[in-house]
Amino acid sequence: MELFIGIFLGGILMFGLISLFNKKKNVQKIEHQSAVLIEKIKSVCKLISVEGDFAEIYHYQDTKNQFFGLLTGKKKAILLVNAKAHVGFDLSKIQLQANTSKKEIVLTHFPEPQVLTVETDVKYYDKSDGFFNKFNAEDLTILNKEAKNFIIDKIPESGLLNNASKEALDTILMIEKMIETSGWSLNYTQLVLSKAQEKIEG
Repeated sequence: MELFIGIFLGGILMFGLISLFNKKKNVQKIEHQSAVLIEKIKSVCKLISVEGDFAEIYHYQDTKNQFFGLLTGKKKAILLVNAKAHVGFDLSKIQLQANTSKKEIVLTHFPEPQVLTVETDVKYYDKSDGFFNKFNAEDLTILNKEAKNFIIDKIPESGLLNNASKEALDTILMIEKMIETSGWSLNYTQLVLSKAQEKIEG
């Protein structure tokens, strides 16, 4: 009888230990899965939502005085700048939290749209050197950079950032679909998009 009780108690203890081990292992598996999901979303990094084409004329002039202002050297150029700007979201700035008990990813912060890339094609017209003030390779490098910055400064007034803001919800829904394929859900009920001035209801 005592042997039977001992075997019975031992069996219960063994069952309890196995259950505890499996539960702990399952929690660790879920926590690992949530970490992988969050890393997977952030690894997308820069997501382009809108693009815009620009064609601008940039005037450049540089004047230098020589010999105490007695002689003046003026170099100038007109640049035709064609550019393509990509605007979207840097998903490495997204803030996510995992609720492992509900298998739920909570979205607490979504980044504002920003200029991701600007590709420029610069053509020179009416480029002329001054007698004491000539263009060199470094000048042209700086001039190309100035032309690119000239386009970047035009982007806010172009409406591209506002258009990208309107695409924020579509981006979040795309992330939601990505999460759902892994058997989790995305909670964004309390997220407020500052640019869209709209609280998203889940």
